[in-house]
Amino acid sequence: MGRTRIQDVAGRAGVSTATVSLVLRDRPGPSAVTRERVRAAAAALGYRPDRRASLLARHRSHLLGVVLDVTSPFHTDLVRHLDERAADHGLDLVLSTIGPRRDEREAVATLQDFRCEALVLLGPTEPDDYLRALDAVCPVVVVGRSAGGDAVLADDGAALEQVVAHLVGRGHERIAYVDGPRGPIATARRRGYRAAMRRHGLDDRHSVVPGGDSESAGLRAGGRLLAATDPPTAVAAFNDRCALGVREALVRAGRRVPEDLALVGIDDSPLARLDTVALTSVSQDPAAQARAAVRAVVRRLDGGPPAGTVVLSPRLVVRGSS
Repeated sequence: MGRTRIQDVAGRAGVSTATVSLVLRDRPGPSAVTRERVRAAAAALGYRPDRRASLLARHRSHLLGVVLDVTSPFHTDLVRHLDERAADHGLDLVLSTIGPRRDEREAVATLQDFRCEALVLLGPTEPDDYLRALDAVCPVVVVGRSAGGDAVLADDGAALEQVVAHLVGRGHERIAYVDGPRGPIATARRRGYRAAMRRHGLDDRHSVVPGGDSESAGLRAGGRLLAATDPPTAVAAFNDRCALGVREALVRAGRRVPEDLALVGIDDSPLARLDTVALTSVSQDPAAQARAAVRAVVRRLDGGPPAGTVVLSPRLVVRGSS
């Protein structure tokens, strides 16, 4: 029989090799129960650490790079959960933000300069070919869209079906959708809205209004909605920030939510939960997305193949705006 490997200990204990490494190096993260199980498995198998492998492992950075839009409340929420889950596996986060002065590729290059072992990209808009090429350099997990490799996302079609079904159930037929920015996530949500309207027999009533992912974009969209000759009685927006911009346009015009127009967003952000806002919104469960993303990262760092796309079920949270 050959030398017992760390993979053998991990298999016997029912944990990842990263967790075994943390326990045997007495690093923080694993629970007391997990530590006891790992040590028992190592003792039963007669596992002795490979000193050469340990020397090589010391050259690991144990850094997980995350690319995010710092203006997005949903991304901020996701990062909080990612940090908690990464710590469970002895990984530290390095954040790189995108904005007017720096695009996604520059943000990724910064993380590569820090020698991050893997990357988590939140809502990237770069083409699939670029993401696949990047994944060939280091493990990449995409959150928010499917890109051919490891990906975690909420089911946008199911999200918009829940929104439209909720509004139809409240007696609305003229339901407009305020679109997002260019990119695969906006495309998926737009298609989900149109499909849901069609399923409810409202294909001839569907209306897609140009919008974006910010409050200012929602404010402009709200102005267009108010100027329509046959305005909708309900609106679904690309995200909460956009929905709050629409709400502001209505308030400025002296209109009431939901009496004059019902309003629904996506993200279930902290602002949506405020009593003074009470925005009905779709929760994408950032905690579950973070768990799945870190699980995919650890799998790849342990030498496993990409797990593919993980699709999570969203949940509509009904509040006073609808």
